Amino acid sequence: MSVIISFDLGTTSCRAIAFDTNAKILAQAQQASQLSFPQADWVEQDGEEIWQQQLAVFEQLLAELKLSPDDILAIGITNQRESCLIWDKATGQALTPVISWQDKRTQAECRKIRETNKSDWIKRKTGLIPDAYFSATKLAWLLDNDESLRQRADNNQVAFGTLDSWLVWKMSQGKQHITDVSNASRTMLFNIESLEWDHELLSFFNIPKSILPSVVDSSGQLANFEYQGSQIPICGIAGDQQAALFGQACFDSGQAKNTYGTGCFLLANIGSELKFSQHNLLTTLAWRFNGETYYAFEGSVFIAGAAIEWLINKLDVIASTNEIQALITQAKPSSEVVFVPAFVGLGAPYWQSNAKAAVFGLGLDDGKAELTKACIESLALQSKDLLDAMISDLGSNLTLLNIDGGAVRNKYLVQFQADILANTQVKVTTEIELTAIGAAYLAGLGCGLWQQDQLRVFNQASEKQTYTTNMTEEKRQSVLSNWRKAIDALRLWAGERS
Repeated sequence: MSVIISFDLGTTSCRAIAFDTNAKILAQAQQASQLSFPQADWVEQDGEEIWQQQLAVFEQLLAELKLSPDDILAIGITNQRESCLIWDKATGQALTPVISWQDKRTQAECRKIRETNKSDWIKRKTGLIPDAYFSATKLAWLLDNDESLRQRADNNQVAFGTLDSWLVWKMSQGKQHITDVSNASRTMLFNIESLEWDHELLSFFNIPKSILPSVVDSSGQLANFEYQGSQIPICGIAGDQQAALFGQACFDSGQAKNTYGTGCFLLANIGSELKFSQHNLLTTLAWRFNGETYYAFEGSVFIAGAAIEWLINKLDVIASTNEIQALITQAKPSSEVVFVPAFVGLGAPYWQSNAKAAVFGLGLDDGKAELTKACIESLALQSKDLLDAMISDLGSNLTLLNIDGGAVRNKYLVQFQADILANTQVKVTTEIELTAIGAAYLAGLGCGLWQQDQLRVFNQASEKQTYTTNMTEEKRQSVLSNWRKAIDALRLWAGERS
């Protein structure tokens, strides 16, 4: 049996997924990943634990399918972006925790940058708005707060990377220190026009270039996984959202997808020409291979599915996600509860890092059903804000939005998203593991198994369901009005708080 295997390093789990030569999922293995919160606004993970978990699910997959290393044509890697760490070049041991993309410890520094003319300067180079979300200030913080680590970095004794880079280092036994263009573009250190680490940005953040990985294509013969005496090709690498865009076969300019995971991430392919958003969206690298570079506009919602986990783990409103659909049907149709889950700030198009979550419109007759319904609706309403900004930047309406991610199992969410978007059809595929599929597509291309036209055929053959609006215009405008009032009130509070 010949397979492609995707390694999917998410925020809350590590997974390995096997695909056959027709890009169909054969089996998958998964382990939950732990997040720690040492202080307010700090979010960390254990890099060594992530590596051991990824290795364990890989070996579990081999055992389940009775595979040998020779059966694996290639591996594709996709990962939570921006999260990063530093490790020892000699021993390969992690020297710092993984600072998560959700971590906000550097938000004060980023706010200072945004208040200067450096904000536009950084955006012109990177396509990004200075925010604690991205890797640059996380890395600067690690070096600035550990004198011995700074000295070792200056002496080229340590390596820095996002989780794709860390994983490849471990898999190659320290022989390869690489990252692909999509992950590099999320560090706020990479020039997305020249496609190289930017010397002026490195100087600005006081980061030695020697600790950074080499930047490679997203597909091709990139590295090897040295496993039990075998050399398994690593032929695809992409950040999770770019991988999902590729997995949705959004290969052409103007095609878009929205992923509902821990956060919500709306990406639209804008082709090979570099463009900048006029509506507070990001410009990011989608992928690069065969000498071609593609860009994307991106809008990021920091908290989506994580808000549902909050209802489960912190409030005990529900015991599991399986209860949501039934509970929503118990909510009063007249309820006007609005939940803005800005636990780690507001992302695009607002970029207000000091905002916090808030609930508006609660009455004495509202309960867990109404709160759960408002939580689910918040995913769609935040995505609506992103889509409006995206349409303004693209200069034309998006008539179709491809969606994926774990939360799209909830039919109420998908229908509500279509209701709120009104003029944009929402298409959901039964294959919701689009980040892993995208990594598999890139790996299959990179090892020569597939051509891009075959990937279009694979995508078109997958079962999909299209949703259109069932909501009256009067109801839609009422829902949107309440949402905008809630956002305005929260932003006012956050502004006064700063």
